[in-house]
Amino acid sequence: MKKNTILSLIFPALLFVACEDLNISPSGSIAGSDYYNTEEDATAAVTGVYNVLTYEKNTTSYYGDMLLYLIDLSTDYMRAAANSQSPDTRALSSVTFDAGQLHVKTVWEQSYRGISRANLAIGNIPRVKGDETLKNRLINEAKFLRALFYFNLVQLYGDVPLITSGEYKTEDLNRAPVEDVYSQIIKDLTDAQQLPEIQAEKGRATTGSATALLARVYLVRASIANSADDYRKAAQYAQEVTGSGVYRLIENYYDLWDPAKKNGPEHIFSAQFTHGQAGTGAGNSISHCVFSTGLTNNEPVLLITDVAQFYDVFDDSDQRKDVSYAKRLFDASKDSYFEFTVPRFRKYIDTTILATSTSQAAINVPVIRYADVLFTLAEATNEVDGPNSVAYSALNRIRRRAYRQPPDAASPYDVLPGLTKEGFRDLLRAERYKEFVTEQTRWFDLVRWKILVKTVKSVPGKNIDFKNYRFPVPQRERDINPEGLWQNWGYEDSKIQTNPYQGYE
Repeated sequence: MKKNTILSLIFPALLFVACEDLNISPSGSIAGSDYYNTEEDATAAVTGVYNVLTYEKNTTSYYGDMLLYLIDLSTDYMRAAANSQSPDTRALSSVTFDAGQLHVKTVWEQSYRGISRANLAIGNIPRVKGDETLKNRLINEAKFLRALFYFNLVQLYGDVPLITSGEYKTEDLNRAPVEDVYSQIIKDLTDAQQLPEIQAEKGRATTGSATALLARVYLVRASIANSADDYRKAAQYAQEVTGSGVYRLIENYYDLWDPAKKNGPEHIFSAQFTHGQAGTGAGNSISHCVFSTGLTNNEPVLLITDVAQFYDVFDDSDQRKDVSYAKRLFDASKDSYFEFTVPRFRKYIDTTILATSTSQAAINVPVIRYADVLFTLAEATNEVDGPNSVAYSALNRIRRRAYRQPPDAASPYDVLPGLTKEGFRDLLRAERYKEFVTEQTRWFDLVRWKILVKTVKSVPGKNIDFKNYRFPVPQRERDINPEGLWQNWGYEDSKIQTNPYQGYE
C-alpha cells in the first residue's frame, strides 16, 4: 500500500510522554514506526494517544473544551456571552456555524490525530521485544482510544474515513458508511475488554471502560433503526458493569469534580488534567470558559440560557443543583460570599484556587462514569420492555444519590411503578439533563432521541435546523478530497437532495 495523508492526519509522530502520569505534557517527539524498540517506547507511544485527550499545542484540547463547545454550546441550555468577540463562539451559540467553524474542524483534526497515533501503536507494538502481557495491554488501550475517537466522529459527522493502519490506500480517505464505522468501534472495544479490571496507573482504560463504552455504543446504534437487539446488547453490557462490583455511585456528587478525589469509584474513564500543564491549551480550559470573569457579574464566555428553564427546574434539595450551578461562591479576600446575578456553571470551577488560567485548572473531565451506565441500562430496558423493575431500579439509584438517600432502600424520591413507556422516557430524559450539565452529552442525547430541533427551538436565539443533526464536514478537509469527503445534507455544496432526518423532531 502507498502511504497517504489527509490534512487531519499530517501529525503522525507520537509525542513522548513520561509514563508516571498520563497528563504530563510532551517533552519531544518520536518518528513513526522506527521508534518502536523497547517496552518503554511502546508505553510512551500509547501514552501519546491519551495525550490527545488533554494536550493541544496551538489551541484548546479535545476534552479541555473543544467537545464542550460542539456538544453543549450548540444546544438549548448554554449560550455565549452577549458581548462575545469570537465569531466562532457566537456561531456555535446561535447554531449558525458552517464548515469553516473552528471547533467543527479542530475536533475532526484532533480525533484523527488520536486515531493516527493509535494506528501506529497497534501496528508496531507487536514487533517490540518485551513482555507479551504488557504489549497486549498497550495494544488494547490503543484500541479503546481509537474506538472512542471514532465513536465521537461518527455521531458528530456521520460517515467518516475509516483508517485502521499506518499505511492506507487513497480510497480509505473517503467517507465510510456509518455501519462500517460502528462495526470497527465494536470490534476494537470487544478486544479492549481483555484489559485489566484495575490499572496500576490511574487514568488508563480498563475492561470496565471498554464494556461501559460498548453499552453506550449499542444504545446509540439502537436508536438509529430502533433495533431491539442493539437495545438488549446495551442493557447486557451495562449489567456487566453494574454486576462487576468495581464501580458505584459516590455519595457526595461534588466529589466527582474535586481535584483531590480524582479517579474515584464512579469514574470509569476520565480525561486527566493537572495543575500547571504546559502548552497553550494543555489545561482544562472549561474552567476559564465558565469563569473567565471571576467573582464579578460580568458575563463569562459560557452561560446558562434561561434560569427558569434550566436552573429553577432543580429541587433545592437535589444536590446536583449547587454542583451544576453556582449561585454564589466564597470570596476569601473579603471573607464573604459573592452572589451572582446569573448562576455560573460550577463543575469545572476549581475553588481551591479559583483559577481563571487554563494552565492551572486541574479538574478531570469524566468521559464515562457509573451514573451513565445506570442511565443506559434504564433507557435500553425501557425501549425494549417498558419500565420494568430493572429500569426503575437503575433510575431510582441515581435519584436517591441526588437527594442523599441510602442507595439500597426505598426513598420518598423514588419513581414509583405505573408509568407508561413514554412517561418513563420523558422522566429519564429530564433526569439526564440534571445529571450531566456541562459533561459533553447534551447534543448526543438530543440527537439520539431525535428531538434536537424541537428542543433547541424552545430557546430564543438558536437558529437550529434539521441539518444540525450532523455537523458539516470541515471545508479544509473537503478542499483536499471534495468527492470522497462529500458534504452532509443541508450545508453549502451538499449534493444530497432528500432530508435524511424525516420523522425526527
